[in-house]
Amino acid sequence: METNRYYSQFLDNSDEGPSPQREVTVAEMFAFLAPTLQMGHAGQGGLKDYWTKMEQLSCSFYGQMMVRARYYHILRFLHFTDNNGNAVDRTDDRLWTMRELFEILRMNFSKFYKPSEYLAV
Repeated sequence: METNRYYSQFLDNSDEGPSPQREVTVAEMFAFLAPTLQMGHAGQGGLKDYWTKMEQLSCSFYGQMMVRARYYHILRFLHFTDNNGNAVDRTDDRLWTMRELFEILRMNFSKFYKPSEYLAV
């Protein structure tokens, strides 16, 4: 929702005309997260390399999940908080732009991850 709002605000403040991109759906957001998480394990040189057609470097997973231009669009406008409607004092909270997401992750991680007595960090 916030990604779409941020993109709409961007279009309102620019002279680019009508929206060339459709709104991001929940299904698309999951399709965006899958390759984003996988990128941490694949280790390509740059972001565009995950969608390369070069035979020795290609991995069809990324192209099957999402077209590169759409991935870039979502990445550029990815947002978690309404910039206009948030009354949080931004100088005290450096995570204010993603505080809600952070709290959801923190709660779920602590609920499902129970480290053993022996833990190496």
